[in-house]
Amino acid sequence: MAPRGASTLLSPARRSPPPLLLLPLALLVLQASLCRGACVEVDSDTEAVANQGFKLGCISCKMRGEVEAEAKVEWHFKASDDTEFQPLYSYENEEKLIIDPRFEGRLDWRGSKHTKDLQDGSIYILNVTFNDTGTYRCIFSRTLKYRNYEYNTETNKTFSMNVVARHTRGMASIFSEVMMYVSIIGLQLWLVVEMIYCYRKISAAGEEALRESAAEYLAIASESKDNCAGVQVAE
Repeated sequence: MAPRGASTLLSPARRSPPPLLLLPLALLVLQASLCRGACVEVDSDTEAVANQGFKLGCISCKMRGEVEAEAKVEWHFKASDDTEFQPLYSYENEEKLIIDPRFEGRLDWRGSKHTKDLQDGSIYILNVTFNDTGTYRCIFSRTLKYRNYEYNTETNKTFSMNVVARHTRGMASIFSEVMMYVSIIGLQLWLVVEMIYCYRKISAAGEEALRESAAEYLAIASESKDNCAGVQVAE
């Protein structure tokens, strides 16, 4: 026979966690799922430094993230003295192919890995030369696989890359830095002026308080003296 009150107790295996403890767990799961499917298209840099490495960025986000897809990436290059684009590089099913002999041994894949659903098609140029100056085009060929049919899309992005001996700074960057220093100096001057003003104000208030205290002391002393004189006359 079970002891009295035992029927109202739940065993640890049957005890459900408080709802407030389940809420943070649910939020973490939701955040993880959102982060896993996040994709942001960022423009590539356009200034490379000779004899250094440079990343040719190319990102094409899939609009329907819940649809299974496969994609391949093709790069084309048009040098500054060329009139047409020439095939440069291709990546499909984790297979890389350098097509342009001018880049043989100098290209490395920096895009999506271990997936057929490519969304980052970036490549990396090793040991950039001045001959790499020109226009680059990145082409995404994506196949969306629905239940009963497939849908093919193509997205391309084109940008120009300039090779320089060393990094140059634009006027906007220089102006921003100058304005930052001007703001810092102006703020320091304002703080100095404010400190001087506050010091003078406090000093004047202190002198006024001293004068009031002295006048009050003299008035009290005079009143005490008059009182003492009146007492002596009364005697």
